[in-house]
Amino acid sequence: MSIVDYSVEYPSTELQGFYGWTDTLRGIQYGPGSVSTALPKFFKLLGVSKALVLTGKSLYEKTDVVKKVEGSLKAIDGYGATFHQIAQHSPIAGIREASKVFTDAGCDVIVSVGGGSPVDAAKAILYYLQQERGGETMPQIAIPTTLSAAEYSIGAGYTDDSGKKVAVSSQKLAPAAIILDAELTLATPENLWLSTGIRALDHCVENLYRPLIPPPLKVMGLSALADLFKYLPESKADSTSVEIRQKLQIASWMSLWPLKLEKYSALGLSHSLGHKLGAAYSIPHGITSCLTLAPVVELMAEIGTEQDKEYLAKALFYLRKPSTGTVEGDVLALSASIKQLVADLGLSTTLTDYNVPRDDIPTIARNTLGTETHPVFPKVVKLLEGLY
Repeated sequence: MSIVDYSVEYPSTELQGFYGWTDTLRGIQYGPGSVSTALPKFFKLLGVSKALVLTGKSLYEKTDVVKKVEGSLKAIDGYGATFHQIAQHSPIAGIREASKVFTDAGCDVIVSVGGGSPVDAAKAILYYLQQERGGETMPQIAIPTTLSAAEYSIGAGYTDDSGKKVAVSSQKLAPAAIILDAELTLATPENLWLSTGIRALDHCVENLYRPLIPPPLKVMGLSALADLFKYLPESKADSTSVEIRQKLQIASWMSLWPLKLEKYSALGLSHSLGHKLGAAYSIPHGITSCLTLAPVVELMAEIGTEQDKEYLAKALFYLRKPSTGTVEGDVLALSASIKQLVADLGLSTTLTDYNVPRDDIPTIARNTLGTETHPVFPKVVKLLEGLY
């Protein structure tokens, strides 16, 4: 389901459409222990000399992950400074402070370390620095320690002074390099690791009905969906397995494969609801996907186009589950499977747990859809009521 109709100006079907590679991405290095060799490689490739390491307080104070990255940068005389006050949902205050540290240290690249918040904060910093200085947008090297996949997109969400989630978007904001080193994820808290895995699953599913996504990327998303269903429970059972974690990082990459669209199209209703719930009520994005994805897929069995439903139904084949005999039945079976996966991972929760007032439901639905006159507004209200 898309709120905007792109079909006339940008036709995209099984038989016609457009695919473009991102403007900025020069390389992705993956593999356990790869950070020490990847950073020198990417510094040379990008022609940069001094980095601001951008991360969060917990990762900086409670693990040695940031120290490893700093050490690799110091070994090539590429370390400028570290800013470790990036909080959940990337508040604007931290972005302003980090911009000053970046400038004062004479940096020309940001190395973000952590989940979606540092990656998005880095995009916002580089966006506003370019607005101030002009010229080319400076690059980011992303080192993710969660599965949220923010490093593959051109947009950045952050929280303004009033607590509202806002966004900047530019083809130049996607990181120039990405390092997927599973060893650096071992210290990621279990709930964060697994819930951002559901966030990646959310990308896989919503790309199946996102406008303008070409068929090869949908097939890749279905394959990633199967890997997430397989390896997330295995990672919960054996949290020290670097091999399983590396496979999950690759599945996360496949869930939001680098893409340049002719016209930006947003992901679907689950993401839209997650953005409105996350910043306003301090719900982590991985958890918002745990809340919204299964019910949204259930709703898609009712409101999705035939093509949308056929792609969602294909997921059962990738999960090695039998068809129910109807497309709508298969979509409902996928919804039930997602709900069961979330439960098996110990991630089931409610809006009650996050103190979201029931009286806010119409406002959340309206903000998500843009208007109360949207034809699915009553259904979205009902969906939200079911999350308590």
